[in-house]
Amino acid sequence: MISRTSSTSFARQSAKTTDTMTQPDDQRWMALALSLGTRGLGQTWPNPAVGCVIVKDGHLLARGWTQAGGRPHAEQHALSQIPEGAARSATAYVTLEPCSHTGQTSPCASALIKAGLACVIVATGDPDPRVSGRGLAMLREAGIEVVTGVLEDQARRDQQGFLMRVTEGRPMVTLKLASSFDGRIATATGESQWITGPQARLQVQALRARHDAVMVGGSTAREDLPSLTLRGMGDRRQPVRIAVSAGLNIPTHGPLAEDDSTAPVWLIHGPSAPQQALDFWGARGATLFETPTGPSGLDMAHAMRALGQAGLTRILCEGGGSLAASLLAAGLVDHLVGFTAGVMLGAEGLPSLGRLKYPALADAPRFALVETRRMGEDVMHRWQRVAV
Repeated sequence: MISRTSSTSFARQSAKTTDTMTQPDDQRWMALALSLGTRGLGQTWPNPAVGCVIVKDGHLLARGWTQAGGRPHAEQHALSQIPEGAARSATAYVTLEPCSHTGQTSPCASALIKAGLACVIVATGDPDPRVSGRGLAMLREAGIEVVTGVLEDQARRDQQGFLMRVTEGRPMVTLKLASSFDGRIATATGESQWITGPQARLQVQALRARHDAVMVGGSTAREDLPSLTLRGMGDRRQPVRIAVSAGLNIPTHGPLAEDDSTAPVWLIHGPSAPQQALDFWGARGATLFETPTGPSGLDMAHAMRALGQAGLTRILCEGGGSLAASLLAAGLVDHLVGFTAGVMLGAEGLPSLGRLKYPALADAPRFALVETRRMGEDVMHRWQRVAV
């Protein structure tokens, strides 16, 4: 929906849309801003990854996106590229409502006002109670025309992790499964490297680059000794490395324990984890999250809320089967990304998912196909959760 109303509540202004139309180029410029914003995915948490372009008389003056670590914000990054006064009477295209509160920097709404912009076009609102509607109200009170809802659906898809953290208290979760054609992730002897080929594995690195954290279960940490770091993607902020083990049975050798890279290690464990393990990982600088247990093991909904409170907006889960099943059973998986290889491992192979106790087909979680793409000799397929 496209709105030019003057309501200070984004929810109300979306409901009170007028018939005013945007200019023909508005979608083109917003598409550029959205493209810029995605550069920050996985790099800006706990802040959203926002894009901004500033246009005057049909010409691009500046472009910006939220920088690694969340500062500076996209609007201020764009404004810093042009001389003072150059943006007067220009139009800014911003993918998320400009912030209106003072944190580590001054509000972006204030910066846009000071720059003398004539119009600010916003893709979607920010539900953060410190911002929601206030940024738009500040702009309008300063006499700036405000347009909302341009390419809003795409903006909300890009911002899903940030929006979920604010509205649901947890990060968005993507489950990645690399398996044989018959759904196995390892042979009967546990051999799993490599089921898929180099192009699929490179795409996994690209997935890691767009997420704040990479998460595995305790069995995967023990059997594969994964590094969970980002490789071959240039100079980017490393994702947080998360391992989930009720008893904190994580190897005290290997990359998680010995790698002194800038990639933090966060461990989710149960209340009965031995003190010796707690002391070992605490001395290594790991962040520990104690999570209650239930009949099916660790309460992953509680764990996800804790990770959201710690600032994460996007998590990539890379298995194993038990962790994947627990996330699915708790309704915590928002996207599936499968890499399927043309190899058969048979019933003796390790299945990609642990037990899911659904008495009827209708009870099983459903996902809708978004994309299918060839990756060398493998196939990548992306799915998103079907709203119930």
